Amino acid sequence: MNFEGLDPGLAEYAPAMHSALDPVLDAHLNPSLLQNVELDPEGVALEALPVQESVHIMEGVYSELHSVVAEVGVPVSVSHFDLHEEMLWVGSHGGHATSFFGPTLERYSSFQVNGSDDIRQIQSLENGILFLTKNNLKYMARGGLIIFDYLLDESEDMHSLLLTDSSTLLIGGLQNHILEIDLNTVQETQKYTVETPGVTIMRQTNRFFFCGHTSGKVSLRDLRTFKVEHEFDAFSGSLSDFDVHGNLLATCGFSSRLTGLACDRFLKVYDLRMMRAITPLQVHVDPAFLRFIPTYTSRLAIISQSGQCQFCEPTGLANPADIFHVNPVGPLLMTFDVSASKQALAFGDSEGCVHLWTDSPEPSFNPYSRETEFALPCLVDSLPPLDWSQDLLPLSLIPVPLTTDTLLSDWPAANSAPAPRRAPPVDAEILRTMKKVGFIGYAPNPRTRLRNQIPYRLKESDSEFDSFSQVTESPIGREEEPHLHMVSKKYRKVTIKYSKLGLEDFDFKHYNKTLFAGLEPHIPNAYCNCMIQVLYFLEPVRCLIQNHLCQKEFCLACELGFLFHMLDLSRGDPCQGSNFLRAFRTIPEASALGLILADSDEASGKGNLARLIQRWNRFILTQLHQDLQELEVPQAYRGAGGSFCSSGDSVIGQLFSCEMENCSLCRCGSETVRASSTLLFTLSYPEDKTGKNCDFAQVLKRSICLEQNTQAWCDNCEKYQPTIQTRNIRHLPDILVINCEVNSLKEADFWRMQAEVAFKMAIKKHSGEISKNKEFALADWKELGSPEGMLMCPSIEELKNVWLPFSIQMKMTKNKGLDVCNWTDGDEMQWGPARAEEEHGVYVYDLMATVVHILDSRTGGSLVAHIKVGETYHQRKEGVTHQQWYLFNDFLIEPIDKHEAVQFDMNWKVPAILYYIKRNLNSKYNLNIKNPIEASVLLAEASLARKQRKTHTTFIPLMLNEMPQVGDLVGLDAEFVTLNEEEAELRSDGTKSTIKPSQMSVARITCVRGQGPNEGIPFIDDYISTQEQVVDYLTQYSGIKPGDLDAKISSKHLTTLKSTYLKLRFLIDIGVKFVGHGLQKDFRVINLMVPKDQVLDTVYLFHMPRKRMISLRFLAWYFLDLKIQGETHDSIEDARTALQLYRKYLELSKNGTEPESFHKVLKSLYEKGRKMDWKVPEPEGQTSPKNAAVFSSVLAL
Repeated sequence: MNFEGLDPGLAEYAPAMHSALDPVLDAHLNPSLLQNVELDPEGVALEALPVQESVHIMEGVYSELHSVVAEVGVPVSVSHFDLHEEMLWVGSHGGHATSFFGPTLERYSSFQVNGSDDIRQIQSLENGILFLTKNNLKYMARGGLIIFDYLLDESEDMHSLLLTDSSTLLIGGLQNHILEIDLNTVQETQKYTVETPGVTIMRQTNRFFFCGHTSGKVSLRDLRTFKVEHEFDAFSGSLSDFDVHGNLLATCGFSSRLTGLACDRFLKVYDLRMMRAITPLQVHVDPAFLRFIPTYTSRLAIISQSGQCQFCEPTGLANPADIFHVNPVGPLLMTFDVSASKQALAFGDSEGCVHLWTDSPEPSFNPYSRETEFALPCLVDSLPPLDWSQDLLPLSLIPVPLTTDTLLSDWPAANSAPAPRRAPPVDAEILRTMKKVGFIGYAPNPRTRLRNQIPYRLKESDSEFDSFSQVTESPIGREEEPHLHMVSKKYRKVTIKYSKLGLEDFDFKHYNKTLFAGLEPHIPNAYCNCMIQVLYFLEPVRCLIQNHLCQKEFCLACELGFLFHMLDLSRGDPCQGSNFLRAFRTIPEASALGLILADSDEASGKGNLARLIQRWNRFILTQLHQDLQELEVPQAYRGAGGSFCSSGDSVIGQLFSCEMENCSLCRCGSETVRASSTLLFTLSYPEDKTGKNCDFAQVLKRSICLEQNTQAWCDNCEKYQPTIQTRNIRHLPDILVINCEVNSLKEADFWRMQAEVAFKMAIKKHSGEISKNKEFALADWKELGSPEGMLMCPSIEELKNVWLPFSIQMKMTKNKGLDVCNWTDGDEMQWGPARAEEEHGVYVYDLMATVVHILDSRTGGSLVAHIKVGETYHQRKEGVTHQQWYLFNDFLIEPIDKHEAVQFDMNWKVPAILYYIKRNLNSKYNLNIKNPIEASVLLAEASLARKQRKTHTTFIPLMLNEMPQVGDLVGLDAEFVTLNEEEAELRSDGTKSTIKPSQMSVARITCVRGQGPNEGIPFIDDYISTQEQVVDYLTQYSGIKPGDLDAKISSKHLTTLKSTYLKLRFLIDIGVKFVGHGLQKDFRVINLMVPKDQVLDTVYLFHMPRKRMISLRFLAWYFLDLKIQGETHDSIEDARTALQLYRKYLELSKNGTEPESFHKVLKSLYEKGRKMDWKVPEPEGQTSPKNAAVFSSVLAL
C-alpha cells in the first residue's frame, strides 16, 4: 500500500512516537473499547478487548461483529487473514505483529518483528508467517519463534511481496528491480529489472503477473520471463489499489490537479480479453482500497479512508443505497483485507483498532482450515466444576470420604416414592396408518423419533417467547417436542405430501370442508397467503382490485385481481398465487425491504415471520395505492374502476388513508405544523410495568395520537434542537389497519399481563351480575352459560388470554382530539344506534381479521389468519346469509368460535396484524364488478422479439367475425420449462419421497380453432418471455430451445405472460370449451382456474377407472393412425391431435349416448396397450391397428 499517496501525515510517521506514549487515553479513542485495559508504562495494551455488547448479524449482509485494540494509539499498517488457520494477523507502524483467533478475535500471539520499521506486508505459509518491512524479510512461527531472518540492502525500500508458488517469493519496492527469493535456501535467485520503478502492489492470475506502480500505471508481465506484455496508464497521479478477477482489472488512485493530487472517484476498469478499458465506474466514496468479493456475482468492495464502504458491480452502476459505514476509532482507515471464504472483512484504523465485519453470526475465514494449536493450560490440582442445572450429571464426580453414617441422600421410605420413567405414548400417526394382520400391526415410520431410541424428558422445558429460537435443524428424523403439544393441530404448519401422481391423489377436502378456496404453501414467498385472504374478504378491496387492469407487465394490483377471480371461481379447491408472487419478486422495493426470502430460509423458518408479514402489510397497501393511481390506461385495458376513484386519489387511499397533522414544538417556542397521511398504524406500548389495567383502546389512542421528544431541525434556532412532536387526526379511515409489533419478550409480557388483568375483571364482573350475595366459585362457571342458568355468559375458557375487543368506538372532538374506547353490544343502548354516527362524529369499528404468528419449534413457525367472512361471500358460495369466523391456515380452512380470534396464548400464538372495519362500510361503496377484459386482447399484437419476421409466423389471429361464442371448442396445449429442480429423499426401503416438486414456468401457449372453415389453424401461439433463470428447457418434451425466450435473439412470437393470460381469461369468461390432453397440469402452471364444465380433457375421456393414464402419442397412433412427438413435442401438433381425438370420441360414443359400446373400445385399447408395452412401433414395425381385426370389430360396433 502506498501510504505516501494516501495521507502525507502518515508517511512521516516516526516510530519514536510509540515509546513516548503516556498511559492515558487518546482523545480520539472510544473509551468503551478500553474497559478493564491495563496499560504498561510504555503505553502498549496488554489485552485486546472485543466489544461487549452482542450484535445481531443478518445473513448475507455485512455487519460489524467485533472490534479489538491491537496497540493503543499505534496505527495499523497491514492486516492479513491466515490462509491455513482461523486467524487474523495485524501489523503496526511500530513493527509489532498480533494475531487473533476466530470470529471472536481472541488474542492468540503477539511479538515484535522489527524494532524501528513498520510492517508493510504479511503472507501466511503452512509452517509460519512472512513479514516484510522496509529492508528486511522475516519468517516466523505463529507463536513468535524466528525461522529465518533475511536482511536486504540498506538502500532498498520494499513495499510488496507475492508468493508465486510454495517456495518462490517476489519482492518489490520503490527501486527499479524486483527480487526473486527461494524460501527453501533463503537466497536470492533472480533480479528482474523494471522499466517503471516503484512497484507497490503485485497480483497474479493464471495468465500474468500484475505490477502496480506509484506513477499510476499497471503492467502485465509474462509468468515465465517477467517481460512486459501490456501496460495500462490508469491514473495521472498515483495508484492507490487494484484487484483482478476473471477477465476484469479494476483500479483506483489519484489524479493530478492544479492544487496537487486528488482522489479520483472514477474506478478504471479494463477487459483483459480485449486488453482495453471499458466504461469507468463512478462511485460515491473516495476510493482508497478495493477488492473483488466474488460470491454470487463479481462484486467490488470500495473503501475510503474515512470509513465508507460501497458494494457495486464492476460493469454496472453504483447505488448510494449500497454504502455502509465502518466506524473507526481513529480518523482514518489504514488497511483492509478479505478472507478466503469471502465471509469476513478486516479493517485497521490509525488508532490501533481492528474491526471485523462478517455476513453471518458464525463466519469461517477459510473454506477448509486446519485445527489451531493452543498452549497447554496450567494444570492445577483442583476439583472439576459441576453444573447443577444438568439433571443427568452424575453426582459420583464429587469425591466424598468413606463413612458408615447415613447419607443425606438416603431418604427414608416414608418420605420417598418410586417414580419410574413411563414410555411415551405411541404416535397418533402410527395408530392412524396401522394395518393389522392378526394381532400384529404394521405402519410406516413417520420419522418423528430417532430409530431404536426413546428420548426421556425429566421435565417440560420452559417455553420462551424468542421467535429466533424456534428454528429447526433438520426436517427429517426430529424427535417430538413438548412445545408442539401446546400448539393446536389446526394451527400447525400444513404441508402437501406428494406421490407419483403429484397432487392428484392428495385429499385437500380433509383440510377444507368449506366452499372457500385455500392457498398452496409450497411456492417461494408464500408466507403472505394469510394476508392475501384478508384482502380478498374485504369486499370493497376485492371489487376494486378485480375492476382494475393496466398495461404494466408486473402490476401487483392486476395479478391480485386475477388471483381474486380464481378464489371466486373455486368451489373449495385450493389455488396458488404463483403469478402474483412472480410479479412480487420483480418489485425492487420488495427486495430492498427484505421481503424476498430465500428458499432455504423459508423452509427452515429462519426469517422472523411476524416482522416480515408486518412489513409486507405496509408494502402491499402502499404498492396498491400507487398502482391504482395510474389513470392513463388504453381503452382495451380500461376497467370499471371509475365508479370507485376520484381524480386525485385511489380508493385504497379512501379506504385506508388517515389524514394527520404533525406538530413540532421547539423549546424556543417556534411551532411547525405539516399535514401527512398514513395507511396503517403501529402499536406503541406504555413503559409502565406495574401490572395495572390498560384498555386496548387506551394503547390504540396513544399509538395514533403519538407524542414523543426527539432532536429535529429548528428554522428559528438554525440548528438541531430537542422538540416535542405530536400527531393529531384530521380524518379517520374506513378500514383501520394495525401492526402489533410484538417482536420481543417485553411486548409479549405486556399482552400476557393485560390478558390476565382482563380475565380477573371479567370473572369479577360476571360473578357480580349473577348474584351479589351468593358466594361464587370458578367451578360453578359452566352453569352460567347454560339455558338453565339465570344469564347467558361466556365460559371461563372463552375469557382466557383475551385483551382485544371485538369493537371499538372512535370519536373526533372539536379541538382536534380523539376519543377511543372499547365497545360492546350493550353500549348501543347508551350511545344510540350506529347509523347515527355521521351526525355525532362517532364511529364504531368492528374487528374483521387478525393475523397471528404461530411459534412452533418443530416446523419453524407459520402465519395464519382469523377472518370474519361476511354475508355476501356466504351468499355467493353457499347460498346462505350469515357471518362466521374462519381460520385460514394455507389450504386448511375451518370455522371457529369468535372468541378464538381474539385469544392469544403468548407462548405459541402471537398477534401480528389487526384489521378493524367501519360499521356499515359496504353501503358506502359501489360493489359491482365489471369484467375489464375486452375482446380486443385477442387481436394481433407486436412481438417482443427483435428478430421475429412475418415469415416465421405460426398462427393467424382471430378476425372480428371469428370471435368465439359460448360453447365453442378451442384446442389448447402448453409447454413448460423448469425453474427449480425437484427436491426428494430416498427412504430406507428404496422408495422415493418428494419433499418439494419442481417449479415450472409456462414457456409456450397454443390455441387452435375448434370449428369453422379454419378448424385446426392456431390463433394463439405465444412464447412467454421470462426474466427468471431457467434450469432446464426440457427441449425433448417441450421443443423449447435456449434463446427462444430471449427477446434479443429469439425468432419466435414473444409476449409477456400477462398478455397471454388476458387472452385465456377472456376465452374462459365468454364460456368456450377447452380441448386438450392433460389440461389440469397446464392450467395449474399457467395459474388459471377453469370451471370443470369448460374442460374436455382427452386424458380422462379415454381412461378406465383404476387404470393408468394413456399418452397422447399412443392415442394418436391407435385411433388416428398418426405418429406424433417423434423427436420433440410441438404444441400446435398436440392441440390439433387433441381436437381430432375429441371428434373421434364423439364418433365412437355416439355423442356420449352409448357408454357401453365405448367401454368395449376402451377395453380393447388397454389390451392393445399392454401387448405393445404402451410404446408406438417404429415405421418398419407393426402396421397400424386400423388394419387389425380387433380394431375392425370395434368400428363395427
